[in-house]
Amino acid sequence: MEVINGEGKSSNSQMPPLPPGAIKKGVIGLVLVLIVLAGITMFYTVEEQEHAAILTFGKYTDTVIESGLHFKAPYPIQQVVKLPAKRTQQIYIGYDVINGQTVAKEEEALMITGDENIVSADAVVEWRISDIRDYLYNIDNPEEFLKNSAVASIRSVMGSTNLDFAITEGKTQIQSEVYKKLIELQDVYSTGIQVMDIKFQDIEPPEGEVQAAFKAVTDAREEKNTKINNAQEYMNDRLPKARGEAQALIENAEADKKSRILNAQGDVEKFNAIYTEYVKSPTITENRLVIETLEKILPNAKVVVTDDSGDTVKYLPLNELTNSKSTNKSSQGGESQ
Repeated sequence: MEVINGEGKSSNSQMPPLPPGAIKKGVIGLVLVLIVLAGITMFYTVEEQEHAAILTFGKYTDTVIESGLHFKAPYPIQQVVKLPAKRTQQIYIGYDVINGQTVAKEEEALMITGDENIVSADAVVEWRISDIRDYLYNIDNPEEFLKNSAVASIRSVMGSTNLDFAITEGKTQIQSEVYKKLIELQDVYSTGIQVMDIKFQDIEPPEGEVQAAFKAVTDAREEKNTKINNAQEYMNDRLPKARGEAQALIENAEADKKSRILNAQGDVEKFNAIYTEYVKSPTITENRLVIETLEKILPNAKVVVTDDSGDTVKYLPLNELTNSKSTNKSSQGGESQ
């Protein structure tokens, strides 16, 4: 190297020689650094919610699903790609959530129904990774594909559904059909995504007079359903009671019927027994029946039975019998005192 000094003269200077063994030491140090770096890349940790894909020379070779510390070949022989495969994730259709705030996305939410009306549908899709290899290599952007397929499924179902049905009682049925279509799309393209559920937040007409009119219709239908439910509840309450009362009347009538039949049968048996005795001795039986009847209808009367046969005049001193009866009662009363 030529150097010009202050006097305008040039002089030649040489680099100082390297110490003996410096190159060797540098090479050894570089090798040690590379060994340390390789050693560091040979260990990796899989978290509780994660699965890890092992890439050997850039090609997928294995999936690690167990959490904890694991060993692999050093970089660049093997690489690890970790994904939250055990965590349920969400994508939003028709809106987005940014820093806890909901932001509407009308271009996604507005759809055409089967009767050529416009409806606004917001939904959330819950999903997780089912196959990490398919998730990484079969689809370029799996989450974007899932969102597009969800929008396509919703539009397909809405396109064959009337607005009136969609905004009233059809929400559950639409949700079920969209869920089936979404699963079919993931299976056809082997996205490695498992759709857990899809839930509609709102299915309603666009804001404005149309929405107000449909809200009035919906309120009227809800009121109608409420009255129907109340009437059904009243019927369910009264009908069993009425049936119970009717059954009680039937049972009482049946019991009265059986009682009357049994009493009638008893009277018939009693009559038959009397008649049997009557046939044996009609006169005695007749007299006995007459006497028993008189005892029943005249329980306190003094009955005298006479025989009126013959021409003899009967003497019946009723006054004496009556006075005698009164005297006996008076004497019994005096003794009791």
